[in-house]
Amino acid sequence: MLKFIIIIAQILFIHVFLFIGMAIKLVIPLPIPASMVGLIILLACLVTKIVKIEWVEKGAAWLLAELLLFFIPSAVGIVNYDEILNIKGIETVLLIAVSTFVVMIATGFTAEKIYNRKRSLPK
Repeated sequence: MLKFIIIIAQILFIHVFLFIGMAIKLVIPLPIPASMVGLIILLACLVTKIVKIEWVEKGAAWLLAELLLFFIPSAVGIVNYDEILNIKGIETVLLIAVSTFVVMIATGFTAEKIYNRKRSLPK
């Protein structure tokens, strides 16, 4: 039960940065989404050690583990607009395939770099 409460608290803490990003987006009209602004601020706070990794680690791990559930509603929503798929169907499918492939390559490359770096550290 304590682990569940910690995960919920950490997810709420991550959401604080989303709300900060939304506030900044209201003041400054940036061409990127408010959620990305919040993530950039969270990254800056993690790099500068203002926020400790332990404060968000378990909540972020849970969000990543359940990431597929966050994409299902948007995928179902796209299916409702069959006129888009009729007009731009091939382009849409090609874009999804290429972007998925790029994400897989980038994720694999990053994971391999992190694995090799952790492996080379002296114990």
